[in-house]
Amino acid sequence: MSPIARTEDLDGSAGPDLATVTADALAVLQPGFEGTTAPAWVLRLIDEGLGSVALFSRNVASPDQVAALTAQLRAKRPDLLVTADEEGGDVTRLEARGGSSFPGNLALGAVDDVALTRAVAAELGRRLAACGVDFDWAPSADVNSDPDNPVIGVRSFGADPELVARHTAAYVEGLQSGGVAASVKHFPGHGDTAVDSHHAMPRIDVDLDTLRSRELVPFRAALAAGAKAVMSAHILVPALDPELPGTLSPAVLGGLLRAPVEEGGLGYDGLVVTDGIEMQAISGTYGIERGTVMAIAAGCDAICVGGGRSDEQTVLDLRDAIVAAVKDGSLPAERLADAARRVRELAAWAAAQRSGAAEGSAPDTGIGLTAARRALRVTRAAHHTPLDAPPYVAAFTPMANIAVGDVTPWGVAAELERLLPGTRTGSYRTADAAEVLAAAGGSRVVAVVRDAHRHPWMAQALAGLVAARPDTIVVEMGVPQSEPVGSLYVATHGAARVCGEAAAEVIAARD
Repeated sequence: MSPIARTEDLDGSAGPDLATVTADALAVLQPGFEGTTAPAWVLRLIDEGLGSVALFSRNVASPDQVAALTAQLRAKRPDLLVTADEEGGDVTRLEARGGSSFPGNLALGAVDDVALTRAVAAELGRRLAACGVDFDWAPSADVNSDPDNPVIGVRSFGADPELVARHTAAYVEGLQSGGVAASVKHFPGHGDTAVDSHHAMPRIDVDLDTLRSRELVPFRAALAAGAKAVMSAHILVPALDPELPGTLSPAVLGGLLRAPVEEGGLGYDGLVVTDGIEMQAISGTYGIERGTVMAIAAGCDAICVGGGRSDEQTVLDLRDAIVAAVKDGSLPAERLADAARRVRELAAWAAAQRSGAAEGSAPDTGIGLTAARRALRVTRAAHHTPLDAPPYVAAFTPMANIAVGDVTPWGVAAELERLLPGTRTGSYRTADAAEVLAAAGGSRVVAVVRDAHRHPWMAQALAGLVAARPDTIVVEMGVPQSEPVGSLYVATHGAARVCGEAAAEVIAARD
């Protein structure tokens, strides 16, 4: 635990040094900002002790631009942590405007080749490091035990705890081999939820034995693999804490995550970062200032903020709330200092990784497409015939969850247009198959869906299309649940760009 300097406090009494506490308060924040260059306020706060910054898709134009941005930030302080929410697959920030070059976790779990998962994560880590990003809020270690989960889905390696565990460990090893710290999420497990914590508080009503044999299995594997960080979940698990969500719960963070193994805990002593503190599960009940103080008091070391609120005043308000809590005693200065220490230790590790990185490590630029091809599940009906003309692609588009965002393109239309010039497309949010058929005319229909089992309108439209046109080709780019339909059924296990490319190759094949 780092020492606390004791001088005159704000009210004149003996207490922690204000400058030290303020610097520690800034050290634990991981804020975002607007723009592709660093605003003056960010550079000023880095000078004053800001420990990290977070990059989102709004900060990304190209790899060279991101590298220039991170160089600009580190010119202020070389050991600054630069973090991003880069899972690959459906959740990408570096490739938000074109789609990811890597399939997501469900596709890797479907292949079930840990060497492949490790190689994909290593290449992703190499690209992040080349841009100057050294802390990744990934991978998801959640076991997707609820197929109707609205926020995890293809972000999980699967529904089997042991499969998720081995691929989480491989992903951690691969990512960190490139000098990028992995942050496994969302502890203690977000897979059995029917509510998106961006919007409200999810609740997991299972007993402790189920948690230990299901949710916690991948986290144990990740920690054994040396994961540098754990991200907390804004979920209520009554078996652990009947009142407070994981991010704010000493029972979850101290009594489970950090408690010694011999006492039933996971024995973890590394950095804990919150999920986005402005998400409604926290901000809607506690407010982000109170939530931030409660999270640090409970055992979190870093506060993720900026996905929604990315302005200077938010950062100043959080800094001041932390300082005020130390002053009034609701947040022990020693707890804040301990949190800041963990942030600085991870920053020192990352800086050492950058300085020791081998020059020109060989890229494996084709590994993403290779993995996407292997992940395909393809079913051909007896009546299927190859395409003999450009098709009409009907993309049934659900509302994107906030983690994925609505910026990133998805589907197969662009790749089919490249392979079959003249391909036409339309986007639909209707159960009326007749509208699609009218637009398609005489063209063969390729119906592209995403989690059709979760959207009755989508399933209804798909059934109508297949009934009217048995030669319809169906591409499922979410979690496949239903039986294959259409003359050709392709499940990609995710909507990354490379997943669409792999599916388009199969659809356009002449054999």
